[in-house]
Amino acid sequence: MKSILIACLVLVLSQTMAQNTMPRYTLGRSGGKLPALLYGQGADRLGGAKIGYIDTNVILRVIDSTKEFYNIQLSKFHTAYIEKAYMKFDSIPAEKPFYLTNSFIAKADTTQGDTTHDIVAISMEEKLPYKSWMEINPSKIIIDIYGVQSNTNWITQLHTLKEVKNVYYNQVEDDVVRVTIELQHRQHWGYSIGYKGKALAIRVKRQPEKLDLRFMKIAIDAGHGGTNTGTGGIHAKYTEKYYTLLFAKALQKALKQKGVKNIVMTRTEDTSFDNKDRILFLQKENPDVLISLHLNSSSNAQVNGVSTYYKHIGFRPLTQAILSRMLELKLNEFGNVGSFNFVLNQPTDFPNSLVEVAFMSNEDDERKVLRAGFPDDVAKKIYLGLTDWLKGLK
Repeated sequence: MKSILIACLVLVLSQTMAQNTMPRYTLGRSGGKLPALLYGQGADRLGGAKIGYIDTNVILRVIDSTKEFYNIQLSKFHTAYIEKAYMKFDSIPAEKPFYLTNSFIAKADTTQGDTTHDIVAISMEEKLPYKSWMEINPSKIIIDIYGVQSNTNWITQLHTLKEVKNVYYNQVEDDVVRVTIELQHRQHWGYSIGYKGKALAIRVKRQPEKLDLRFMKIAIDAGHGGTNTGTGGIHAKYTEKYYTLLFAKALQKALKQKGVKNIVMTRTEDTSFDNKDRILFLQKENPDVLISLHLNSSSNAQVNGVSTYYKHIGFRPLTQAILSRMLELKLNEFGNVGSFNFVLNQPTDFPNSLVEVAFMSNEDDERKVLRAGFPDDVAKKIYLGLTDWLKGLK
């Protein structure tokens, strides 16, 4: 009798274990234009808080869904969300019981015929999800790779490296590998991350040889445009898109007068340009810095002032320098705002600053915006902010 009970217990346990080990998810891959992982389902007018963009064709485990999102199992203890439009479920290979990292190599990136980047390539067995972030003092790039175990027994670092100081990793959880890239310079100049084949490649931008705007590529973004009109004002004849273009052209003129020859404009006319397409355009242009110009608005007519915005902590010094100079225009300070969810603050590829020049919903601010010489005054202050920032790095 005792042996029969034991046999029955073993059978029940084995069935339970079999049920528990059965996949409780559906495999898919990321797709679309700039897919992003999100922390949760919260949202504001700029969308939910993003973990970051990921490459396309990254394999993802869908464990649940809501009306707009899929819930993703990144690893044993980590989940995220992705908008349903950025998932595809065709041509999914059989899943392995586990995935491994293999060798790393860090060297100068000469694949695109330039000498502006170092590259760290991490050999993988599959395109797995990841997140990355910047740290400062000292400057580092950190990458967490999910659903993977380390089989890395060597990291090759070549003498051609200029910005990457050191590369190492830790298996911080059973299925999470954390890669640390230490940088040579205090200022983050940007990085891109994605897969080349199945190797996860981090292209780290080097500091420009000359910290002088005349030898750098500056991108200027006139916010909104075309069908995206932006905010209106109280007495203003035109909407935000008209004035941001005035500011952008004034900044372009001021930079040219100071000897800056390499200037990229996202628009020079009243044209529609999707923000994600702006990012893709700017990633191809590979500027050293991006300035995006906007005007603010509030339901409270008393709210006023100038503000600058960044997403990534490594880009904060740029936004601080510009804000300090903008305050010389006798605008009140609305603030220096971090972890901001604006689309053009999201890229890690280049230092960037969103400048909200003033509030169109406030009469005093709007009066300044409508003054004929104000765009030139703003351009001069942004130029001085850029030069202050560079001086602080020497």
